[in-house]
Amino acid sequence: MEVQVAPLRAWDDFFPGSDRFARPDFKDISKWNNRVVSNLLYYQTNYLMVAAAVVSIVGFLSPLNMLIGGTVVVLVFMGFVWVSHNKDILRRLKKQYPTTFVVVIMLSSYFLISYLGDVMVFMFGITLPLLLMFVHASLRLRNIKNKLENKMEGIGLKKTPMGIILDALEQQEDSINKLADYISKVKE
Repeated sequence: MEVQVAPLRAWDDFFPGSDRFARPDFKDISKWNNRVVSNLLYYQTNYLMVAAAVVSIVGFLSPLNMLIGGTVVVLVFMGFVWVSHNKDILRRLKKQYPTTFVVVIMLSSYFLISYLGDVMVFMFGITLPLLLMFVHASLRLRNIKNKLENKMEGIGLKKTPMGIILDALEQQEDSINKLADYISKVKE
């Protein structure tokens, strides 16, 4: 299946007034995770633009350190994904505790970058865009378009870059389960 780039969402949809934002229910981790995954899929191109702006600014100020930092994070991420696919216990941990998995990747990257280069470049150029994405995805309420887009991605009708990353983190449910849930909701 061909990878499609999701459309850029309108700014007033991406970052409107406070009426479309709310604190997540910290007691219901599953619901919070669904909100984050849905928003990451729906607003992925907007997140890419925000991240590109931050990375460009930091990269302009310190290009070599930004290149080193980006390379280290990508290699550590790929290494952790590869190891977790080959070790069943790590695979289960990654699926049950995705945030912990990402934190371990970021901490490992931090220690490697502190050994190789400038930690501030890591903090502003790599961690800040990820933090902005996570905070927005956590606070932004989902809408009907968002839920539909998420279902299309989940059942395999579309394949996007964020979907591939979420698959690597095992944050996509099985296609059949999503299709069954969607059909049951449509019947109601």
